[in-house]
Amino acid sequence: MVAQYKLYNQDVFEGLKELDADSFDLCIVDPPYGASSKHSWNYDRSKKISGFGGDWNLENEAWDLLTQNDSFLSTFAWLKELKRVVKLEGSIWIHATYHNSGFVNVCCQLLGLEIINEIAWYKRNSFPNLSGRRLTASHETILWVHKGGEKKRKYFFNYEASKAYFSSSDKLKEAGKQMRTVWDIPNNKSKEEMKYGSHPTQKPLKVSERILTLCGVEGGNLLVPFAGSGTEMVAGLNFGMNVTGYEIEDKYYDIALKRLEDTLQNINSSLFK
Repeated sequence: MVAQYKLYNQDVFEGLKELDADSFDLCIVDPPYGASSKHSWNYDRSKKISGFGGDWNLENEAWDLLTQNDSFLSTFAWLKELKRVVKLEGSIWIHATYHNSGFVNVCCQLLGLEIINEIAWYKRNSFPNLSGRRLTASHETILWVHKGGEKKRKYFFNYEASKAYFSSSDKLKEAGKQMRTVWDIPNNKSKEEMKYGSHPTQKPLKVSERILTLCGVEGGNLLVPFAGSGTEMVAGLNFGMNVTGYEIEDKYYDIALKRLEDTLQNINSSLFK
């Protein structure tokens, strides 16, 4: 059976609440730094938040600063929902940079989510720093996370596939050798990936394809909370997973929709040749 997709032009913070608990095998998250939402993040002493062991404390200076930060609050909100909807055997993969990786790490610890690995995605062909006033940013962070709370960890990991993995564009990974936490993946997108338009932070398909190689479940369910131009969803369909995604911006929703329809047509065509 051909995998299917559901793409919602909806605020993800509303959409996640409608999903069943323990229903996804894998989640790939590429969040905006201040996650786009219609919500007003306004907490006060009368509200209690799971993970903080009681009333929200606004008297402590450090916590007070955090409670005024939209990135911290939105990160906590979507991670809390992902912990609920992802299966115990599942994984959450989170893209991050120095802008938001600290918040993601702290929120994971507060929610009891365990970070399995921190991956450095090395972008050999990254854009040069034109100002000459800082180092050239040549990597991004990807956190591999699971739900935690179990003495015997149950998350799915295709170890044999990770060893066998080989890409001629990766000068670090050898076929038959264990995959390391530095991935050499050029930040190039093909003409096909840009066919219907692009997103400012669009990732090459090869990044999601590698994640799916490690933790994808054929016939299973993939969740993409911030779909953007649809890259992670396209990779999921090609892998054979049923995909659910959310994108609040009309422009990128339209691009993602066209890419997903194109992908399904190509899959169907190859099946009936």
